[in-house]
Amino acid sequence: MSEQLEDRGRALENEYFHRKEKELIEKMKAKLAASETVDLNLNCPKCDGTLVETDYENIKIDVCNKCSGTWFDAGELAQVVDKNENSGWLSRLFG
Repeated sequence: MSEQLEDRGRALENEYFHRKEKELIEKMKAKLAASETVDLNLNCPKCDGTLVETDYENIKIDVCNKCSGTWFDAGELAQVVDKNENSGWLSRLFG
């Protein structure tokens, strides 16, 4: 009889922790989904306009919606120069 009670106790304990883990996983998924929907509007360093991500020959660059300033993230300028190698003033300037 006591062995059956111990087995039942272990089963209830396992069920309890399984339920708690499931609740934590759901909370973590909700938090992750909320963080993915955060709007990442960046302001232009020159005029405080909004930087809009634009596609230039399959390279994502940021362009200001007010002053039309073009801003590059790390490595983007090198990609543009590599694409335009030997074909324009940009490659001659940085080449």
